[in-house]
Order: sequence, then structure tokens, then C-alpha cells
Amino acid sequence: MSQDTPTVGTALSANTAVKKRTVTAWAFWDWGTQPFNTVITTFVFSVYLTSAYFQVGGDKNGPSLALSVATLIGGLVIALAAPVLGQTADRSGTTVRNLRWMTWALGLISMALYFVRPEPSFLWLGLILLVVGTVISEIASVNYNALIDRVAAPSNVGKVSGFGWGMGYLGGIIVLLVLLVLFIQPSDALNVWHLDQPTGIRVSMIVCGIWTLAFTIPIFVALRDRKPTGTATARLGVIGSYKALGRSIMNLWRTQRDTAFFLISSAIFRDGLAGVFTFGAVIASTAYGMSATTVIIFGAAANLIAGVVTMLFGLLDDKIGPKRVIVICLCVLVAGTVLAFVLHDPAYSHQPRMADPNNPATLIPDPDYDPALSARGQTIFWVLGLIFSSMVGPAQAASRSFLARVIPEGRTGEVFGLYTTTGRVISFLSPALFGAMVWVGAQVTGTNATGHWGLLGIGAVLLAGLIALLPVKTAQDSRPMTLG
Repeated sequence: MSQDTPTVGTALSANTAVKKRTVTAWAFWDWGTQPFNTVITTFVFSVYLTSAYFQVGGDKNGPSLALSVATLIGGLVIALAAPVLGQTADRSGTTVRNLRWMTWALGLISMALYFVRPEPSFLWLGLILLVVGTVISEIASVNYNALIDRVAAPSNVGKVSGFGWGMGYLGGIIVLLVLLVLFIQPSDALNVWHLDQPTGIRVSMIVCGIWTLAFTIPIFVALRDRKPTGTATARLGVIGSYKALGRSIMNLWRTQRDTAFFLISSAIFRDGLAGVFTFGAVIASTAYGMSATTVIIFGAAANLIAGVVTMLFGLLDDKIGPKRVIVICLCVLVAGTVLAFVLHDPAYSHQPRMADPNNPATLIPDPDYDPALSARGQTIFWVLGLIFSSMVGPAQAASRSFLARVIPEGRTGEVFGLYTTTGRVISFLSPALFGAMVWVGAQVTGTNATGHWGLLGIGAVLLAGLIALLPVKTAQDSRPMTLG
């Protein structure tokens, strides 16, 4: 028997068998909406929005600062709205309907990014669309996660969660590579339409929107809304919803403290997991001397491996339980960050060519560049980086299946909304510790080539999450979650 066999009374306990095509339809939502996360917010549009096209008066930091402020505002909206909107969907029984209109809105917003021309006057249009899209994407994910009790049974929730998460990785990297070849890559040998890069990026946004609208059709064909279930089905106003949320949190703390501690620990280690991907490209470039093209190739390989490994770990989740899967992943990641720091050599960071100090727009040979050392350093990064990437997805998917095993029937939206909120509240940890350790490295070594020191900051966040998780009892050891 699995370590985490759910107790009777959970949302999953009502399921005995789910058709494979229903599971596949559910997972295709992650495949279909991933372009917003991979292409728009991570690799392409956010980079485009902070480029020189949107600078005013030569202020290079202006677009980046504006993006950070806009992102902060969006994060606050998500943190405040996620649990209440999830709770409202539970009470009204409109989870699928809410997911449908949010998905359609996300697809349309993605296409609307085409109108953000490479001119400073279009910066705010781009920021508004990006932040609104981010809020909608996150709230939609709450509804999507809440539907896991409709597609998973107690015996396979780990497999289902891992399959969905893996599909997201694969869908995101496939659409990114397609767009790079067709529109974005400036080389005429690859860019088949011979578009200039800004136009290619804008056209790619239309493709992202179409991709989202097309590949999410299966979930809305396969799933329909049901009448609300559970003890709390009455509709509440905004104030009443927040009061009910407060009662749920207090009751959760009093009666199911292990689940409360899991929400806290998962918020910590999920921030560390996000830091692995957020700062991975920075470390690859600054600490190991990898070119932008090599970083993109590495990102493609990392997402491919992450998708496959996440699906495989989903099978392990059902065998040994989600907590053990998370612990394994976090141990590997913590050890890996320390190993990457120890194995790093400052000589790895030299590029074949560097900016001329007298003319920054001109590149000249870097006298300290050693091809053999650079190749050795990049090999180390490839090996450790791919190991890192393969552990992030399984930990995320197992966190989802952990919660699914203890959520009472009719409360999945509220709890997954709370799960999103706790993650947002603590999302400053990885950036803060990464920056702090880079600064410490500069003080210790007396140089500015200390990007690899940031690894210790990410490792510290992951270790803190692991330590907080270890005392948490699993579903087998405790009762189902009790909410107010």
C-alpha cells in the first residue's frame, strides 16, 4: 500500500476509475497554456520588453524597473485573490466554466501582445497586458489544479499529477523551439520568414495565443461543471468570502497542523525550485561563460529531460508517497548546489570575446580566455544543470498530489488557492538570498565574478524548505484536512 493512501472523506476518495482520455484532456491544458510561461514571461517577451527598444533617454534600467514594479503588483493581486476566487468556484460549482473563460482570456491577451511595437510609448501597454495575463494565468492554474480530483483516483494521483506537469514542460519547450526557428532567430539560415527580430517576436505572440486556444479545447470537451459538494455551498460576498477564508485558516491550524506546515514548507522549497530556473541562465552566462545560443540549447534540453523525468517520478509517487519524492528531489538539489559551487573555477567565466573598455560597442579578444577550461566548465554545468532540472518538476508535481490526498471534498479550489497564495507571499526569498550571496562572494574574493556564489543562496532556501518538510506527517498518519 502507498505510504500516502488517502483517508475516506477526501476529494479523491470519491473516484475509483477515470478514463485515460479524460486524464490526457486535462493534461493538455498545461501543454496548451505553457507558452505564456515559457515564451512570454521567461524567454522571449519579457526580455523584449526590457530591451533597448523601450528605453527612454538612454535609461537602460527603466524598462527593467518598470517590469519589476508591475510584476510585484500582479503578485500581490494573485496572493489576495487566489484563495477567495478558488473558494467561490467551490461554492458555485463553476470551476470548469471559470477555467474556460480565463483560458480564452489568456489566449486573447497573448495575441494582443502583437500590438506592443518596439517603441518606448508602447512599454506600458506591454506591461499592463503582461501583468493582467500573469494574474489570469495564475488564477486559472488554481482552477486547473482543483480539477485533479475529477481526473485522478487514490491509486494514481501521483502519476496523473506528474503526467500533467511533464506535459507542461514538453509543450513549452516545443513551442519555444518552433517559434525560434520560424520567427525569432535573427539568422537567415533559421528564420524561414526572414523577419526582423522585433516583428518575429510580435508574430510569435499571435502563435502563442492560437496554441493556447487550440490545445486547451480537449479539457472543456471532457469535463463539465458539477453541482457544488461539501459542507459549505452557500454563496458569499467579497467580505464574507475573506471571513470564511480566515475561519478556514484558523481551523486548519487548530485541527490539521501538519497540512498547515506543509503549506509553509512547500512555499519555501517551491521558491527555491523557482530560483533554480530563474537564475540558471544567469549563472550559465556569468559563471560558466556560456553564450546566449548555448543557454537556449541548454534550456531546451533541460525542459525536455524535466518533462520526461517528472512523468516517471509520478509513478514513484504512487509507490512511495509524495513526501518521499519531494525529500529525494530536495536532497539532490541541495547537494548539487554545493557541488556546483565547489567545482566552479573563475577561469570558466571568460568569453572568447569581450567588450572593448574604450568602446563598449566593439568586441575584442579576451586575453584570459582558455578554450580547454571553458569547455571543462561548461561540461560541469551541463551535467549538474540537467540533474537540477530533472528534480524540479517531480518536486512540484508531488506537492500537488500531496495536497490532493488530504483536501476534503468540495474544497479543492480554496485549498489550491491558498497553496498559490503562500507561494506568492514568500517568493522574495530566492532572489534576496541569491543577491546576498553574490554580494558576500564579492566581499570575500574581492572580485565581481561571483555569480556562482548565488548557488549557495538558492541551496539555503531549498535546505530550509527540506528541514521544514521533514516533521510533516503524511496522509496515512493524519486525518483529512478540516476547514471552517
